[in-house]
Amino acid sequence: MPPVDQDPGWRRLLAAARRSLERTGGSLEGSVSLTAPGDAERLVVIGVTGVHRPAGVARVSVRLADVDAFLRSAHGVSLAEAVGPFRNRPGERAREAVGRDAVLALAAGSRHAEQPWYLDWLERMRRDGTLTRIVRGGLPFGEVVAVLDALPAEAEPMPVFAERILGDTKALADGPARGLVLRALAAWHDVPVPGGAEPERALWELAGVVPDDLASQVLVLNLPAAGGLLGGWLSGAAGAHVPFRVTLHQLRLSSLVLDVPEIFVCENPAVLRAMAGRATAPLVCTEGVPSVAVHRLLEAAGPDTLIRWRNDFDWAGVRLTAAAMNRYPTAVPWRMSAAVYSEAVATGGALIGTPAATPWDPELAELMRRHGRSVMEERLLDTLAGDLVGCSGRGPVSGA
Repeated sequence: MPPVDQDPGWRRLLAAARRSLERTGGSLEGSVSLTAPGDAERLVVIGVTGVHRPAGVARVSVRLADVDAFLRSAHGVSLAEAVGPFRNRPGERAREAVGRDAVLALAAGSRHAEQPWYLDWLERMRRDGTLTRIVRGGLPFGEVVAVLDALPAEAEPMPVFAERILGDTKALADGPARGLVLRALAAWHDVPVPGGAEPERALWELAGVVPDDLASQVLVLNLPAAGGLLGGWLSGAAGAHVPFRVTLHQLRLSSLVLDVPEIFVCENPAVLRAMAGRATAPLVCTEGVPSVAVHRLLEAAGPDTLIRWRNDFDWAGVRLTAAAMNRYPTAVPWRMSAAVYSEAVATGGALIGTPAATPWDPELAELMRRHGRSVMEERLLDTLAGDLVGCSGRGPVSGA
């Protein structure tokens, strides 16, 4: 360490010089100033400049080039050596700009590049500094793009998917790529970025990747089935009117057949819980976003099985209902009409999120925008119970 670094007369001067060198990338073109200099500092400046400064002077300035020349002559070191290693901020900014351009070029090569959700994801990362952190941290953005380009998958176990795409079975279980992919998936499906294990699992499953086939589950009531051990369990539970939870692991072990004329689907467990112990039409509860297990179970239904689907009257709910009707040819909305919403909206809560279309009943979306209120399934419990208990199994449900 040069001796001047320990000299009280030099300490603040070198600190100011360091800040200037960092800001300019090492340029000696500018000057630095000290306010209220002490006697030792004033004497150092006099020695460097050869110009007298009286005691009590409020401020002194000195050119960096003069400081550099003095240090070389008197101490055999340059100003850069005297201040020690310093950051070249203009160089860093230039390198970061090149790095951001490289990241954006990778992003532009994605098959999703023209999708609104993808553009929104990139724009959010620009605004909150994530792109800069990707560059500074050397995060594997190419892996993120590769994962997104391979999605949606077909109910593929996460380790198998990660090995196939990234060559590492654990690459998506932890690490920087995982967090960036989850942010992208949240934008893709217009849901919040998950803040816990369960919402994260649900988001992966929306993309067709199964983190854990034991955690992927579906809750059912009064759903008889044929096929293997699971078919017997379901039929036994249906005979006793007992709710039964099925895992994706069990579904994969059985060739299940659901030979029923119709299946009702609700979102909230409270609806199913209210029906427990009673003879009702077959009922499946998604418990929010449908898991892979939900879809695997419903795929076992016959081609003529009517699937009556409903969710909460909120934007996420109508989006999920629309997705179900797109996925299942025999799916129809269950009590998801403008008329039903109108009857219950007076007691609804705040409606938040991005509006969505209701193609089965365009008036519903318009009413939801106008009222700005959501209606949870529990508020319709008596009506839903009447459908489930009174349904003949073949006729239409009034008001559906």
